[in-house]
Amino acid sequence: MDNDNSEFLNSLLRKLSKINYIKPGDVPNIDLYMDQVTTFMDDHLTDVKRYADDKILTKTMINNYTKNDLLPPPVKKKYSKDHIYMLAFIYYFKSILSISDIQKLLNPLTENFFGNHEDPSLDAIYKEIYRLEKSQLSNISKDVFTQFKLSEEAFANIENKDDQHFMQLFTFVSLLSFDVYMKKNIIENIIDELSPKQDTNVKKEKEKEKEKEKEKEKKKI
Repeated sequence: MDNDNSEFLNSLLRKLSKINYIKPGDVPNIDLYMDQVTTFMDDHLTDVKRYADDKILTKTMINNYTKNDLLPPPVKKKYSKDHIYMLAFIYYFKSILSISDIQKLLNPLTENFFGNHEDPSLDAIYKEIYRLEKSQLSNISKDVFTQFKLSEEAFANIENKDDQHFMQLFTFVSLLSFDVYMKKNIIENIIDELSPKQDTNVKKEKEKEKEKEKEKEKKKI
C-alpha cells in the first residue's frame, strides 16, 4: 500500500468512526413540537449530510410518515421520546428499504411497544439495538480495510497509473456495493417472512370488526 492509498484509507476510516447517529442519551425526556424535532435531528445527524443544503428531516417528511402509518400521530401537536426513536429507525432504514417494507417492520413495534412504560419499552429496545450496533463498528472498519486491500490487488497489469487508480477505486466501490446488495436481499427476505404473520393478524382484526358490526345490526332489529 503506497502512501497516497494509505492516507486515503485512513481518511475513510476516520470518517467512518465519526459518522453521527442518534444516541439514546441524546434524546430529550420532554415532548417536542415539530420544529424542535427537525432541529434535534438536524443537529445530531448533520455530519452525515453529503451536501450542506441536504435536509435530514422536514415537516413534510414527518407528515408523510404519519400518513403512511410509519409514525404515530403527535399528541396535542407534540412528539414524545418514542416518536424520536421511531424517526431514527425510519431515517436509518429509508436509504435501503421501501416505504412498504419499513411499514411492515415498524408497525409491530408501534403496536406492541410504543408508549410502553414497562419493559420491553421502546426506550429499552432502542438502547439494546444501539449497544449491539456500536459493538460492530470495529468489525465494519476491518471489513472496509479488507475490501480496500482486495481492490488494490485488482488491475495490476494496467500501465497507466491514473487508469489503474480509477479501476481500483471502481473495484472498491463495487465490493462495498455488492456487500450492501447481498445484505439488502437478506433483509427483504426477513421482512417477507414477517408479512404472512402480519397479514394473518390484519385478517383476524377485520373479522372481529365484521362480527361487531353484525352484533350491532342484530341489536337494531
